[in-house]
Amino acid sequence: MISQTWEPIQDLPNDWKRLASTELASLASIWSDQSARLYESKALSEFNVRLQREWAIETGIIENLYSIDRGVTHLLIERGIEASLIPHGATDKPAELVVSILLDHEDALEGLFDFVANRRELSTSYIKQLHQVFTRHQETVQAKNGLGRMGQAPLLRGDWKKWPNNPQRPDGTIHYYSPPEQVASEMDQLIEMHSSHSRIQVSPEIEAAWLHHRFTQIHPFQDGNGRVARALASLVFLRAGWFPLVINREIRSDYIGALESADQGNLEPLVDLFVRVQKKSFLRALSISEDVLHDQESTQQVIQAAVERLRTRHVAQTASLFRVSGSLETAARTRLNSIATDLTDELRQINHQYFASTDQSDTNTNYWFNRQIIETANHFGYYADMRTYASWIRLKIREERQAELILSFHSLGVQFLGIMAVAAFMEYRDRTEDNVTVQGPYPLSDDIFQFSFKETESDVMDRFAEWLNNIILIGLDQWRRQL
Repeated sequence: MISQTWEPIQDLPNDWKRLASTELASLASIWSDQSARLYESKALSEFNVRLQREWAIETGIIENLYSIDRGVTHLLIERGIEASLIPHGATDKPAELVVSILLDHEDALEGLFDFVANRRELSTSYIKQLHQVFTRHQETVQAKNGLGRMGQAPLLRGDWKKWPNNPQRPDGTIHYYSPPEQVASEMDQLIEMHSSHSRIQVSPEIEAAWLHHRFTQIHPFQDGNGRVARALASLVFLRAGWFPLVINREIRSDYIGALESADQGNLEPLVDLFVRVQKKSFLRALSISEDVLHDQESTQQVIQAAVERLRTRHVAQTASLFRVSGSLETAARTRLNSIATDLTDELRQINHQYFASTDQSDTNTNYWFNRQIIETANHFGYYADMRTYASWIRLKIREERQAELILSFHSLGVQFLGIMAVAAFMEYRDRTEDNVTVQGPYPLSDDIFQFSFKETESDVMDRFAEWLNNIILIGLDQWRRQL
């Protein structure tokens, strides 16, 4: 049985421009403006080093090349890739071998940075070189012999496959990649199409998704294709001044699902996933503390910087960005009011004391939920600035306990750069005669909603409407499940 037949790779879909993300483009533009300011800072350097370590570790984990406990993974990201940091039982292979493979991955990524710095053009010879680096400490690959039995075969490093490598799925079906005799011509076609995309300025998130998927369709190497594909996608992003593509184990199923959609001709889920990953990196980078920049400054310079920041905040509070946030808040309150009315009608048929209602912060209450907002921001890896701007809207559902769906609108980043965030989370309150216990916050999405001064209000409103609908559905479903 066949799950996926092989076909020659196809160029971009005719409507590829529709897949571009205005949200990501605005973030990239703001980062481009700010990155020079942090270029020499220790904080940005450490951020990049940790991101590169994460990339090196996770790119092999999702291929089942090795396994590493999450706690040890965090330790390696923070302190460096060393065998002494891997305790016995934390990985499924000898620590020294795992570290050798991870260092190979780091070398491959360093090679991408050099490739970009030297303004080299992508070629099949470079891709083969990349594969050699990735597999430097990988001697064999699992393969079928002439009798159809699985065993270990020598791995061809830096050379196209000599035998078919079509995987059998758990349901017994076969996924067909390019036959060995077609690989060279298909790879030449891939390079030619990629070059043509540069000339017509295909946006990075689209080109990275296209190049990654079409490369995996060919599957030119006997093993290591996934790692090379993610490296090629990272290369596209690095050329744009963005960040390496980190696909970690938490989003592995989303990643595989997006690739399968691309197999069926729909590239959009893979583009959207890459947007989500890059957005996370941008928001983390834009939340880097500036404290390290002021180590050598005089007291007067620090005071002047603080006064300038306060002046920026004062001006910003009258800017159009906050008016857009006000429009979003009005739209959210209107939508939640409608839901509260419908819920109350239904709940009071069960018990006249049950109800749903909404409320919104004012100047005296906008600090409510600060702890929950900070906790949520830490979960998503960004800095929530609630001094420049802070507002919240809440949907309360009262039955035996009280469930609360909260939307927090706040500025993003240590310094206000014209980026706003909306975080959504649930809390549950149980009241007894003695006290009130609170459970939560429980984030309601895989990501926050963010917008910037570089986007049009209509674009932001359209994106927010879709995001809000998903948040409400997820929140109500969470409430239902805990009843």
